[in-house]
Amino acid sequence: MQALWWAAAVLLVVWIVGFAMRGRGGGGRGLKHRFGPEYDRAVADHDGDTKAAEQDLGERVKRHGSLEEQPLSCEARAQYRAQWADTQEQFVDSPRQAVAQADALLAGLARDRGFPGEQFEDQLAALSVHHPDQESGYRSMHTAARGQSGTEEMREAMVEARSLFEALVTEQATDFGRHSPPPHDDQGHAPQARNRRHAKGSSI
Repeated sequence: MQALWWAAAVLLVVWIVGFAMRGRGGGGRGLKHRFGPEYDRAVADHDGDTKAAEQDLGERVKRHGSLEEQPLSCEARAQYRAQWADTQEQFVDSPRQAVAQADALLAGLARDRGFPGEQFEDQLAALSVHHPDQESGYRSMHTAARGQSGTEEMREAMVEARSLFEALVTEQATDFGRHSPPPHDDQGHAPQARNRRHAKGSSI
């Protein structure tokens, strides 16, 4: 009788652990819900091998799921916004240099928010856990900064990467890494960037 009780207890513990893992992104459905488009990218990167992709994503959650984003001071947020606006302005005359600077700016911002900063791949993996809807912009920016992309491709990378920049520079609560759209001014633009872009005629 006691053996049956212990067996039932073990089964209950296994069920509870399995349920918790699914709720935290341990199962395929939980991972797909948590990572969104990044789930499909991971499957594609593993040549359609769903099991391998889910193992990769699960490892990311284990390594980075408990990471707590560090707050930025008001001064730091203002400085980052000013630097981003300057980079957008520079894109008009020197797009390649602007993209390289924006890539470095995102890396520094992510590092200041508490994401690992030694290796790009590690930082990207951590960002994919907490910002799965925006991290692809950082990937595109990094690729454009180190490749032979044309001006239009670099412009698109800048535009795409801005969503991650806004998510990182704006303090707000997270829900499985998914963020609400960041606040803007009354015209839908980030502070300082609007007038400079209009003055220079940039479309970024």
